[in-house]
Amino acid sequence: MQPVILDNLVGEFREARAVVMLTGAGVSAESGIPTFRDAMEGLWAKYDPSQLATPEAFDRDSETVTRWYDWRREKCATAKPNPAHLALARLEEHLATQERGFTLLTQNVDRLHQAAGNRNVVELHGTLWVWRCTRCGIEREERTVPFQEYPPRCARGGARRPAVVWFGEMLSEQALKQAHDALATCDFFFSVGTSAVVEPAANFIYSVRHRGPKTVEINRDATPISRVVDWSLLGKAGEVLPELVRRAFGI
Repeated sequence: MQPVILDNLVGEFREARAVVMLTGAGVSAESGIPTFRDAMEGLWAKYDPSQLATPEAFDRDSETVTRWYDWRREKCATAKPNPAHLALARLEEHLATQERGFTLLTQNVDRLHQAAGNRNVVELHGTLWVWRCTRCGIEREERTVPFQEYPPRCARGGARRPAVVWFGEMLSEQALKQAHDALATCDFFFSVGTSAVVEPAANFIYSVRHRGPKTVEINRDATPISRVVDWSLLGKAGEVLPELVRRAFGI
């Protein structure tokens, strides 16, 4: 924590009219979900995640890719929202009662934000709880863990893949539009638990700064945007966010 900077931030944040929160893997990591850069465990230790999360890998070996995502789903199924998730849910609810704006842009695919109570969530990278038929394109929520077959099949016989954004794929136009609409009107932008290197979210800070909104980073380590934001707070999201929300809004 940085008390002098935080005191300054609290006063400014208290007056925010429209808040955008960008969250990354560091937030989920505090709930025990490995980040994409963490070492793989057990049977998956010999694999490179970046080589599994591609359309080509699924086309080549859909069973292995699906089993890896099932392993990830099992970890997410037992994870619980941590204090950072809960603080963001309280913040959204509080701002809504005062008719102030709140948009949560997340790079995480585990839906722990929704489990904590957030409603206005834009899933930039999709979610591993929804699976899309590679033949007809129909999406369906898949909450059964583990799967009974690899990959699961659509009623029309097509193989289903996770509705996440893989390497080499573009973010959905709808998600990008929602993100840019929120960024265009916010007066406070937060980057929380993200390395700030994954595009296009890494550029969000630069798209808002020219308008003049206040910008804040909360992360365990310094990142490329640490010297760009108005406030850079080094620490766990689960410690910094609850304290900031409590001091600014008493919740």
